[in-house]
Amino acid sequence: MKLFTRLYDMTLGWSRHPRAPQYLGALSFAESSFFPVPPDVMLMPMTLAKPQRAMYYAALTTLMSVIGGMAGYAIGHFALEWVQPLIGEGGRYAHAYEKASGWFNDWGFWAVLIAGFSPIPYKVFTISAGALSMSFFPFVLASAVGRGGRFFLVAGLLAWGGEAMEGRIRRYVEWIGWSLVVLAVVAWWMIRKQ
Repeated sequence: MKLFTRLYDMTLGWSRHPRAPQYLGALSFAESSFFPVPPDVMLMPMTLAKPQRAMYYAALTTLMSVIGGMAGYAIGHFALEWVQPLIGEGGRYAHAYEKASGWFNDWGFWAVLIAGFSPIPYKVFTISAGALSMSFFPFVLASAVGRGGRFFLVAGLLAWGGEAMEGRIRRYVEWIGWSLVVLAVVAWWMIRKQ
């Protein structure tokens, strides 16, 4: 069964939709404050579908991600009790929240910058920054640099690879997809063991 190939083709189809940029912007905003799906799942196929628009897509993703990060900061600063069931003991993001809080205590600005590239969900960092009352301007600056670095790198590499990159991804998408599933299961198992 070619599950990931079908998903890849479906996502490429969505990326060519006339409203795809609005969807990308909304996803980028939501992922930084409350939604679990990273914007890369739309940024990548949109860049492959229209490589000449790669930098526009990266800029849009960065801008909306930073604005969404500000919303996450506000949630952490003003409404932490709303997300307490998710980040409190036994919550879905409890371990990630503890790790993010530790990073803030140790590195502050640099924790947010590095979080832009981290596999830990970015919303955990934005909410943690607000909850720990990190200075707002350095938070926004670190978010812009970290997230921008990630999204411009992804879009730039895919645009540079062009149609050949799309062909390579299509050829290996099943292997990549199932490898990521295995890695996610192993990571989940290791976290649960601790």
